[in-house]
Amino acid sequence: MVLLSFCLGLVVGISIWVWQQFQLNRYISQVLRPLTTSGTKVALPLIPRLRHELALVKYQGLHLQQQLQTYQDLLEFAPIGYLQLDDQNQLLWCNEQAREILYLQRWQPGQVRLLVELVRSYELDRLVERTRERQQLQIKDWEYHPSCENAAAMLEVKSSVLRATGLPLPKGQVGVFLENRQPLLELNQVRDRAFSDLAHELRTPLTSIRLVVETLQDRLDSPLKRWVDRLMLEVDRLINLVQSWLDLTQLETNPTMQLTRQMVDLRSLIISVWETLELRAQQQEMHFFYSGPDHVWINVDQTRMFQVFINLLDNCIKYNPPSAKIHVEVKINPLKQSEGSKNNLSSVEINIIDSGFGFSGDDLPHVFERFYRGDTARTRVNSLSESTATIGTGLGLAIVRQIILAHGGSIKAMNHPETGGAWMQIVLPGVMAKS
Repeated sequence: MVLLSFCLGLVVGISIWVWQQFQLNRYISQVLRPLTTSGTKVALPLIPRLRHELALVKYQGLHLQQQLQTYQDLLEFAPIGYLQLDDQNQLLWCNEQAREILYLQRWQPGQVRLLVELVRSYELDRLVERTRERQQLQIKDWEYHPSCENAAAMLEVKSSVLRATGLPLPKGQVGVFLENRQPLLELNQVRDRAFSDLAHELRTPLTSIRLVVETLQDRLDSPLKRWVDRLMLEVDRLINLVQSWLDLTQLETNPTMQLTRQMVDLRSLIISVWETLELRAQQQEMHFFYSGPDHVWINVDQTRMFQVFINLLDNCIKYNPPSAKIHVEVKINPLKQSEGSKNNLSSVEINIIDSGFGFSGDDLPHVFERFYRGDTARTRVNSLSESTATIGTGLGLAIVRQIILAHGGSIKAMNHPETGGAWMQIVLPGVMAKS
């Protein structure tokens, strides 16, 4: 992003140079106008001034020419691609990186040819037109399939995922910055496969270790039993981390195939989740409040949605002070009525609000990222003893987000303006609320 900002500034600098050149020519015309319109001879005192002005113009022209050459060199060797088009979508110039990304072997420096003759990409053409029409920066990601003149070259050329940023320029011209994101995507895929393979390999030895620890628990007395109990907590934490990573990887790879949908009563589901956590909440003297319709039927994977609410309500208990209040508010947003039925097809909005300390400004943009744990989680102090406190893995909210996305919904994190606590808002489509 820093590199892209630098290149944007570079293009703006070249545009300023063109404007200065125009102003310079205009100034020379104004200086010479009295000489061309008057029939009298130039007075001698004017000649030294004219020589001085011409020398100054020559110096400024050389300086601007050097600046232009510097800008062109920077763009030519920049690690991202850049190409510039005129108001007729003719390619005026592009750097070496853009030629490699778009496979522009047929274009030579100094040529002016239509972009559509060189690059067969509807997405790129549409980005250029949208940038010119809106006169604003436009960003587009797409998979680019290069076109080649012979079949042999087609076998060697691979598709790649590109990101293009369109920059509006004067006189209808458009500059386009290109990033090849394929290496980054492949690196992420290799990383995910490596982590998944590691997680699979860890499950068996962790299960064996847990069996050994269970055996020791039954045969040891205090004070040694206390250390074995602590070891059991750490082993369970590792097993939970491995399973969470495998769940997240499966959801990201093929989310829809992991869902077994059925009609579920939302209120009953939420209440059952809270009953599972109620003992821990009572230890913290926390209070739970539900508001909304009594019966809202959602077509979801019950196990996955149970996991969603377990994660969210468990976070409310872990990251709130004693005597906090936890509110779950359910709202129905009607969309349309199904023909021949008394049921309304709607979307449901689920708000989970607590009265704790909320998210910090630095944490909010990252709460759904894997392994991210904010300052509140690290410095939290609750009434549970160290031996029974549950340490998060940093994957819970990432899994929640993937489950919600798999159901075609959305989730966002905020701080509630009234309670000041954390506010999670979930929207699920295709809800059937009985009238």
